[in-house]
Amino acid sequence: MSTTTRVFVARLAGTPVFDPIGDQVGRVRDVVVLLRAKGAPRAVGLVVEVPGRRRVFLPLTRVTTIDSGQVISTGLVNLRRFEQRATERMVLGELLDRTVTFVDGSGDATVEDVSIEKQRTGDWLVDQLFVRRRPARVTTLSLRRRGPTLTVSVDAVTGLASPTEVQGAARLLEAYVDMRPADLADVLHELGGTRQLEVATALDDERLADVLEELPSDDQVAILSGLDRGRAADVLEAMQPDDAADLLHELTDEQSAQLLELMEPEEARDVRRLLEYEDYTAGGLMTTEPVILGPETTIATALAQIRRQDLTPALASMVFVSRPPLETPTGRFLGVAHFQRLLREPPHASVGSVLDTDTEWLTPDATLGRVTRLLAAYNLLAMPVLDPEKRLLGAVSVDDVLDHMLPEDWRESHDERLSEEANRG
Repeated sequence: MSTTTRVFVARLAGTPVFDPIGDQVGRVRDVVVLLRAKGAPRAVGLVVEVPGRRRVFLPLTRVTTIDSGQVISTGLVNLRRFEQRATERMVLGELLDRTVTFVDGSGDATVEDVSIEKQRTGDWLVDQLFVRRRPARVTTLSLRRRGPTLTVSVDAVTGLASPTEVQGAARLLEAYVDMRPADLADVLHELGGTRQLEVATALDDERLADVLEELPSDDQVAILSGLDRGRAADVLEAMQPDDAADLLHELTDEQSAQLLELMEPEEARDVRRLLEYEDYTAGGLMTTEPVILGPETTIATALAQIRRQDLTPALASMVFVSRPPLETPTGRFLGVAHFQRLLREPPHASVGSVLDTDTEWLTPDATLGRVTRLLAAYNLLAMPVLDPEKRLLGAVSVDDVLDHMLPEDWRESHDERLSEEANRG
């Protein structure tokens, strides 16, 4: 097997990493380089995602093979969580989409890929850039046409070592296009600062909403506050109402009021209702958008509803049945139809014929402790929240409860904090 001596980093993203006996230990998520005042930047290691969504550092001195579709390391990977040092840059996260200037004065270009080459000494250096020229003058025609691409030596441009005022994120997002929202949230969390906002801004509203729901509150506030107010309101509309309300709770009253005014009235109404409840109560935890159907609805229709991609597994575990209106607050609540029961019945039967009318329910002021005890006692993934007139106000799911019970730094496991310092070669 021949070992590649030059690698374009964007093509390396997602490549599986194996140990010497052939067991996969993770996937490449980025390449770490040192930007130096003189000489080409030096690549020092790979950021590898291992099981548990943990990102660890693999020194290039421990890599024996970088070949088509695989990276092979010399031995055990240190599982301490990767922490970027001040002198380090992430190629995918920070160098792609950066604007550089040709030293011959022929204009600017955008970096679309970076190649690293192994030297005789064993060091890996950034030697070439794949760039796209930017038009000298911006015209209507130039906005529609993309400039020509070319591969140049890293010495042929300036500006790679220092960030431009505004950096795009198109190439970075291409590398992460198949990533789940929770995993992309980890990427944004690690970027931090200006670059975090640049990448978040490049996401469409739905994708950004999904990612925000997975981020710590500090990151959520930083990103939402950095967006144009109209865009921020659009993203809040795309979020689950309970997550949007939780985020607005973190903002100042003035910011929250301004964003609610900019949201569509129907979307803002549900969020305003949730903001009335205390954080650690059933009302503060619930979503106002579970699957709600009338009793005459067929089981076939109910099963189609819970197959919706935007539903969490917890909310897809049951259908909530009530009299019209079917938007919260509904007419009188009748009961729930459990997913497993729906699967056992004829598709043409009605959900009203398979109701569990004895299911436990919550009042909006029920404490987090009571919610937790009832979910555990009855082995439920979700529970209805009713008002005194027995109208359905929403549903509390187990994932919402966990989000409020776990410490804020739960994404960084105890094992990560206790593991040894990584050896970076």
